Amino acid sequence: MVRVLIIEDEIIIARFIEQQLLSGFQCTTRIAVSIEEAKAAMAEMRPHLLLCDINLNDERSGIELITGLRQHYLFEVIFITSYQNRSVIAQAAITHPANYIIKPVDEAQLFAGIQLVMQRINPTITSGDKVVRHSDLFNDTERSILQLIRDKKTTKEIASTLYLSPYTIKNHRHTICRKLQLDEGNNALLKWVMQNSNYI
Repeated sequence: MVRVLIIEDEIIIARFIEQQLLSGFQCTTRIAVSIEEAKAAMAEMRPHLLLCDINLNDERSGIELITGLRQHYLFEVIFITSYQNRSVIAQAAITHPANYIIKPVDEAQLFAGIQLVMQRINPTITSGDKVVRHSDLFNDTERSILQLIRDKKTTKEIASTLYLSPYTIKNHRHTICRKLQLDEGNNALLKWVMQNSNYI
């Protein structure tokens, strides 16, 4: 079942969001009204989805909180906030949120905004888990290849950039797929890279 953490310092709004989640989705929920509570919940609950306000009446914003959590956990995030100005939205975009919902929200807005993200979450895979450090998983060449795959470079272009043969690049791709336990067909590696671009 999908685990959802609601990070919202106004408890009435948090309870409203929680009620809508439980009535509309198969999920378990937890509320954190402060950054410290959110950090504790991340370690204990390992949520797949975070619904996070930006103004948490703390020294740090929701954006700063999410930026820090991204270094340790895999999850999707939806910002639910009253901030509408472009500079804040641009700052939020750096954290790669799955959605950005502007308050005040009603039941229909909330359901639509969350439903689009829920469809992408597979609770049996990596969401909610600790981030695997790629410095441990991949060597320097493999990391360079992943970065070039992220930039949509072909095997031939990657070989040219790294001064290696296409055959060598194919061997490295095979090794990477084996480490990630990926099927080498159906662009599985490219899909993995695009989904995990924050951690490459």
